[in-house]
Amino acid sequence: MTGLAEAKDDAERAALIEAGRLLFARPCTFFYAAQKSDQLPPPGLPEVAFCGRSNVGKSSLLNALTGQKALARVSQTPGRTRQLNFFNLAERLVLVDLPGYGYAKASKDMQRDWQGVMFDYLRGRPNLMRVMLLLDARIETKSADRAAMDLLNTAAVAFQIVLTKADDVGPVKLAARLEEAKDLARRNTAAHPLVLVTSSETGLGIDELRAEVTSLAAPL
Repeated sequence: MTGLAEAKDDAERAALIEAGRLLFARPCTFFYAAQKSDQLPPPGLPEVAFCGRSNVGKSSLLNALTGQKALARVSQTPGRTRQLNFFNLAERLVLVDLPGYGYAKASKDMQRDWQGVMFDYLRGRPNLMRVMLLLDARIETKSADRAAMDLLNTAAVAFQIVLTKADDVGPVKLAARLEEAKDLARRNTAAHPLVLVTSSETGLGIDELRAEVTSLAAPL
């Protein structure tokens, strides 16, 4: 299935969004967790991974996508989640919640461990279709975000930039942040050209993100 960027007209775009609504109305359940690369489950269904700095709103976004309040835990302590969590969506797709990066108080050993586990997962996962790279719409792109993009480029893994927390940004600043994100997408060889703007609070962009993820799922 093609994604929103390839939609030829409003009717095709509407059909993609409806397909996303239908898929994400189905059950999505946790089934596996791994802290080390040798603990990963065997490849199976197509996977879409969600990655971002600590406190970027990744858990809230996953909960909003699936319509479940506690699918992914919203931690009050940034950087606390140190494992890869796998969720089965209707036997058509696996959503992977990757540990947050860039937490200032994380030790250097923890940062190295994160990069090692992430690179092993990214480069060795044949069923990984795309990484959704979450950037906070309220703040500038950090060096840790750029390092994550470099890692994705090096691993030759397609990724798509998703701006989060857009409800907490004024229209002028949000427009500037979107242009910055689009520029980042153009500059990174592994980046998808379409940047999505989302808010877990208002539902902005959730339908579009569902449609993009659904385009990567196993066919019916």
